[in-house]
Parts: sequence; structure tokens; C-alpha cells
Amino acid sequence: MRLHNRRTETVLGGVTFEEFAMARLSSLLRYAVVLTGDRDLAQDVVQEVLARAQTRWRRISQSDSPEAYVRRMVLNEYLSWRRSWQFRNVHAVGERLTDLDDARGGVLDHADGVVEADALWARLSTLGRKQRAVLVLRYYEQLDDDQIADLLGCAPATVRSHASRALKTLRLTERERIHAEEKS
Repeated sequence: MRLHNRRTETVLGGVTFEEFAMARLSSLLRYAVVLTGDRDLAQDVVQEVLARAQTRWRRISQSDSPEAYVRRMVLNEYLSWRRSWQFRNVHAVGERLTDLDDARGGVLDHADGVVEADALWARLSTLGRKQRAVLVLRYYEQLDDDQIADLLGCAPATVRSHASRALKTLRLTERERIHAEEKS
């Protein structure tokens, strides 16, 4: 362990909190945006988590994976966030999946991609927090049911149940949209 003069910050494993935060900030923000569906709320969640992580950096940096630890903090902060009106009214204004370096490859028509992304955000906003978290952890973070269950503190069967209900809701919402388009 060596100490810096600046603010007597502890350097463990060669990485200071500031170095970690600078290197992982954009990744944590993308993760939080996908969880929350709102860039401003995602920034609030990440800011809160990083403020807490800084005070606990000595313990976090000694964990097997400091990044996984902080990502879990982001997930927990999202699940416990108390601004309930924001969760009931998540709007996709200005927020596009294509802003998140969507790995789908080249989109032939940018307008089609924007419309699809907005429609996806609208459908995701109809889900409960845990259902949305399960889908994000499964499809964005590529975690299996056991890992998700560990993060959420529930049984793998509960994870599968949340995923099933969420996907059913998304399918129903998509069918309703298609049906409404056919009527017009």
C-alpha cells in the first residue's frame, strides 16, 4: 500500500478510486441508462453510487472484481430509488438505444432505427423495476439466471418468472401497437 499526498487517497492494487471512476464511468452510465430508461436518472444513480463507492474504496478494491461490485451497487440503487413518480412515468424523450453503441451493426435507415429504439423504450417503461432489471441483466449484461438471482437476492425460479412476465408484457404491448396501426 502506498499513499498519495493529494488527499491521502489509498492506492490498492495500483488503482485509485479516481482512476477506476474515470475508466469505468461511461460503462456504468450506459448500464444505468439501460436500467432506468432515463439519462438524467441514470446520472443521478451513478453519481450516488460513486459517492458511496469512494468512501468504501479500500474494501471495494480488495474484492475479486471491483467493477462487478460497483455494478451491483448501481443495480441496488436503481431498485431502491425513491422517486416513484419517475418510475411510473419513464419517458424516452431524447434517449435512443443507438446512443448506447448498439451492437446490432449498421442500420440501413437511421429513422427506422430511431423509431424502433423509441418503441422499445416505451415498451420497457411499462415493466416493473425488477422485471426490467432481470431483462437488462439477462440481455444487456449477459448473465445467467443463477447470477441474476444472486444479484437480486432471490431464487433462480423467481428470475425466470420475472423474465417470463416481462417478455409476455412486452409481447402484448407490441401486439396492441400493431393492432392499433392496423386500425388506422
